[in-house]
Amino acid sequence: MIEHARLLAGPPAGAGPESLAEHVARLGRLPSAGPGLIKAIDGSGLVGRGGAGFPAGRKWAAVAHNSAGDARVLVNGAEGEPLSSKDRLLMAIRPQLVIDGALLAAQAVGATEIVFYIGAAYHDAQLAMRRALAERQRLPARARFVAAPHAYVAGEESAAVHFINDGDARPVVTPPRPFERGIDGRPTLVQNVETLAHIALIARFGDAWYRELGRGQAKGTTLVTISGAGTGGVREIELGTRIGELAAAVGAAPESTQAVLVGGYFGRWVAREQAWGLPLDPIALKAAGASLGSGVISFLATDQCGVAASAQVLDYMAAQSAAQCGPCVFGLRAIADTAIALADNLATGHDIERLDRWAGQVHGRGACHHPNGAIGLLGSAMAVFGRDMAIHARRGGCATRVRAAVAA
Repeated sequence: MIEHARLLAGPPAGAGPESLAEHVARLGRLPSAGPGLIKAIDGSGLVGRGGAGFPAGRKWAAVAHNSAGDARVLVNGAEGEPLSSKDRLLMAIRPQLVIDGALLAAQAVGATEIVFYIGAAYHDAQLAMRRALAERQRLPARARFVAAPHAYVAGEESAAVHFINDGDARPVVTPPRPFERGIDGRPTLVQNVETLAHIALIARFGDAWYRELGRGQAKGTTLVTISGAGTGGVREIELGTRIGELAAAVGAAPESTQAVLVGGYFGRWVAREQAWGLPLDPIALKAAGASLGSGVISFLATDQCGVAASAQVLDYMAAQSAAQCGPCVFGLRAIADTAIALADNLATGHDIERLDRWAGQVHGRGACHHPNGAIGLLGSAMAVFGRDMAIHARRGGCATRVRAAVAA
């Protein structure tokens, strides 16, 4: 096991961005993106860390196939998930690793331009990435920075391309997709910054090395943002690490935890009894009806109201609608308003029935996947907090519980 070959290995976070000289001294020079790189990425089993979990090798191969030597690479550091801070931390302290991945991508898919798309509010990340790029003397492609708007959907790949092309950060649901025609009408590889950092390590140490990492069916390590209990913050873990192990590491006690939000606002609530033994492995999570998503693990304490926490998330998701279709604009708002009324003890049992009915009517009918995420969160809330919802509907509430449970 090569201990220095980790995303967060190297100088402590408090030391600031790792310089190019420090980066090269620790990991060695970046190899060229030879013809075998895409095959190695595919062989590693790496999936994207932006939330969708699509196999990275297949995405690179598709862009390379469509490229005529004038493709584009979009480095996605928008990170619109409210509970996630992993991407901005990675860019702020390991910018050279992200840039390595971007340069490899440009070479591998035949790109003439790299666009660094970083959240406008993430000043430390933007500054670190700009300074790190300035340390590079020769680049295989043009490079420019675009500040991503502070909106949940802005990080979705078609929304990112739409914003760069037209200044409108809303998803585009009609073909062609970005890998066919994206920035400036050229085939575009849209890749999350953590994914690119992993590829910078795979290029150096190989796909066999990467497959040695991880404990479950999925291989490798991943960054997770932990909140709600204990020390929290960003950690790098092996895929397959159980939630209970992670809880112990950050000081989240099982007796004081009632549920865990896995995957962030687009994720699912999991009851503590099920969560503690659940491996953070995409395959195992899918079998349990959950997803690692954007790498968020948020612990909900027993003195916090799960109904209120879920209503808060649903209200945020409704406010973040791309306003492109009725099911999202009107459906999510009706659901959020009813969930808020339920949390405030102003609803009835009939409102729980309405939530269930509306969820079925909205799911799968949006112009993009945004409403599906909200409906998935609602479904998990009804399963995990169903008893509490019934108490709220009887106007009993849970007055002893803390109302604000999830930070937006």
